[in-house]
Amino acid sequence: MTVHTSWTLDALVAAYEQHLHRTRGLRDTSFAKHDLYVRRFLRGVFGGDPIDVGRLDPAAVVEFMLRSTEGFRPRTVGTVATVLRSFFRFLRATGLSDGRLEDAVPSVAQRRLAALPLGLTDDELTRLLASASTTAGPCAARDRAIVVCFSGLGLRPCELGDLRLDDIDWRSGTLHIGAHKTRREGVLPLPREVGRAIVAYLRTERPKTSERRVFVLHGKQKRGAPLGRSGASQVVAEALRRAGIDARIRGAYVLRHTLASRMVRHGTSLKEVADFLGHRSLDTTAIYAKLDLPALCEVALPWPEVTP
Repeated sequence: MTVHTSWTLDALVAAYEQHLHRTRGLRDTSFAKHDLYVRRFLRGVFGGDPIDVGRLDPAAVVEFMLRSTEGFRPRTVGTVATVLRSFFRFLRATGLSDGRLEDAVPSVAQRRLAALPLGLTDDELTRLLASASTTAGPCAARDRAIVVCFSGLGLRPCELGDLRLDDIDWRSGTLHIGAHKTRREGVLPLPREVGRAIVAYLRTERPKTSERRVFVLHGKQKRGAPLGRSGASQVVAEALRRAGIDARIRGAYVLRHTLASRMVRHGTSLKEVADFLGHRSLDTTAIYAKLDLPALCEVALPWPEVTP
C-alpha cells in the first residue's frame, strides 16, 4: 500500500540524487538532466510544494509525455522517458509508491537515418566563404583558415583542434589526422585553397609560440595557447552569424555535413565518403544517400494505380 507522504520538491529531488549516487554511481554532471526533467514533471503535476507522490497516476505520466513531444526532438523525448522510468523505479524501491508507473511511460520511436543531413546550400556556403574572406580583425586570417579547413576537409572539431604543424606534409600535399573518435588515423589530400589559407595564417598572424598545434589563441592572457575543439567550432558559429546564415547546426559539424552532401551530389560513392570522413561504419554515411536523387529514382517503384 502506498504511503502518502508530503515532500518539498527540493527534498524529493535530493533523495533521488542520493539514490542514483548509491545505486548507479552517477556523477553530479550526469545528474543534471535527471534533475531538470524530474523537476519539470513534478511541477507540471503538482504546481508546487507539497509533493505527494502517492497521488501520481498513469494518466499524469502520459499527459506529461504528450506535452513533451510538442517542443522536443525525438531523441530528447527519449531521454525524458528514460529519466522518468528511473525516477519511478526509485519511488517503488524506496516504498514511496507501490505502482509500476514506469510501465505507463510510452516508448519513443527514434528511427535511425530518418532525418535529412543538416548541411548548407551551395548559396549559403558561398556566402559564408565570401564573408570569411572579407572580415577584418586580429584573428581574421586564423578564422578564415579554420572555416576553409572545415569546409574543404570535413574535419571534426577535435581533429582540427589537435592539428599540429608536423601533421602537414607540404611536399606531398597531405594532412595527417590523428586517431580520435574512431581510434583510427588517416591521411587526407591537402586542397590548394586549404593550404593557402593555412599558410596565410602562419605567415601573417599566428603569434610566436612554442605550441605545435596549428591554431592558437591570440588574446593577451593565454596568447599562443591551443585554441581547442570548442574554440574552433565557435569560430564557425560566429562566421555563420556574420554571414547572416540561420543554420540548424551552429558549429563546425554543419560544414562536415555540407561537404559530405556535396560529395554525394557530385557522384562520390558512399564508401569513398565514409573513408574520407573517417566513418567506422558505412551505416553512419547512409543518411547522405537521400541526397542522391538520380539513384533514388532508379530504385523507386511506380505507384500501382498509375500507368506509365
